[in-house]
Amino acid sequence: MVMGFSEWLDVFMEEKGVDPEHLLEVQGSSGLNLIPVGVLVEAMKGAPEVEQVGMKEMLVKLDWANMDVLGYLRHLARALAQ
Repeated sequence: MVMGFSEWLDVFMEEKGVDPEHLLEVQGSSGLNLIPVGVLVEAMKGAPEVEQVGMKEMLVKLDWANMDVLGYLRHLARALAQ
C-alpha cells in the first residue's frame, strides 16, 4: 500500500519528534508572525501535488543528511506569512 503525502507527512513529523505546537517565528508583510508547526503541516497537506512532491523530496534529503528539518519548515512558513 502506497502512503499518500498527508499520511507520510504525519508519520515523518512524528518520527522526527517535531512538536505540532512549536512556534515558527517568521517575518511577514505585517511584521513578526508566530506560526505553529501544525498549522504549517496542514497548509503543506493542502498544497498542489507538484509542491508536495518537492517538499517531500527536500524533507527526505534533509533526513538523509541528518539535518534539522525546522529550518526548512521555517522557510516554508515564510510563504504563509507573506
